[in-house]
Amino acid sequence: MSSPALGEFLRTRRARIQPAAVGLSEYGRRRMVGLRREEVAQLAGMSVDIYTRLERGRGENFPDSVLDSVARALRLDAAERDHFYTLVRPADPDYNYAPMIRPGTRLLLDSITTPAFVLGRHMEVLAWNAMGDKVFGFTAGCNLARFTVLHPNAGVFYPDWEPVAAETAAYLRRQVTRCPRDRRLTALIDELTAGNPVFHRIWSIQPPAGDPHGTRLIQHPVVGRIEFGYETLALPGDEDQLLVVYTVDPASSASDAIAALDARELVGAR
Repeated sequence: MSSPALGEFLRTRRARIQPAAVGLSEYGRRRMVGLRREEVAQLAGMSVDIYTRLERGRGENFPDSVLDSVARALRLDAAERDHFYTLVRPADPDYNYAPMIRPGTRLLLDSITTPAFVLGRHMEVLAWNAMGDKVFGFTAGCNLARFTVLHPNAGVFYPDWEPVAAETAAYLRRQVTRCPRDRRLTALIDELTAGNPVFHRIWSIQPPAGDPHGTRLIQHPVVGRIEFGYETLALPGDEDQLLVVYTVDPASSASDAIAALDARELVGAR
C-alpha cells in the first residue's frame, strides 16, 4: 500500500538541501529547489529506481539498511529519522482506543508540585494535578490542540505561539502516522487546519517530530509571565499516553509565581 505522506516527507527533506552543501556539482539548469531524486540516490548509494519507489510511498518492504542510507543522505536528525521509519512502517490503528488512567499515574501526578498532566492520542488532557489546573484551568473534555490552535486567547496565553503550534502539529502528525485510519484524529486535524490559516501553513511544511523537552513561556492571567522548563515522558504500558511535567528553577521568578498561586489558593480557602 502506498503512503502519500511518506513521499511528501521525503520531497520536503530533499528540497531543503543544496547540492553544494553535500559536495555535488550543480550541473544543468535546475527548475527545482534542493536535491533531485537521482542525487539523493547517488548519496545513498542506491539506484534511482529504488529511491523513486520509496518516495512514491512504497517502502514497506525495504530493509533497514536502505532506510538508514536515505536518512543519512537527507541528513535527518533523530526526531526526523523516527518519523521517517514510522511513515514507512505505520502501526496498525487501534479502533477501540479508549484511554484509561492507571491509579498509579494519578498518584504520580498528585505527588508533583509543578504543573503536570497526561495527554492522549488526540492531545486530549486525560488527567492533571492541582498546579496544572491553576496554571491552565483544565476542564473535563479539554483538548490542548484545540485550545492552542482555535482559542481566541491562545496567542495571549502563549506569547511565543508559533513554536507551540509547530509542536502541536508535530505531535499530531506523529500520531496520524502511527494510526492513519483513526477517523477521530483525522477529523481533528481537518478542524484545526480549516479553522486557523497559520496553523494550516505550519501543518503543510511537515514540522519534525518535536522536542520532548525545552522551555515554555506562559502569560498567566493572575501572576503574569512564567517561564517553565518542560519534560515529556512516555508512560509505561500505553504508547498513546504522555506525561508532561513543567519544571521551575527554585531561584527563578517562575518559582515565585508558583508560590503566589499556592498562597492565593490558601487565602481563598480561609
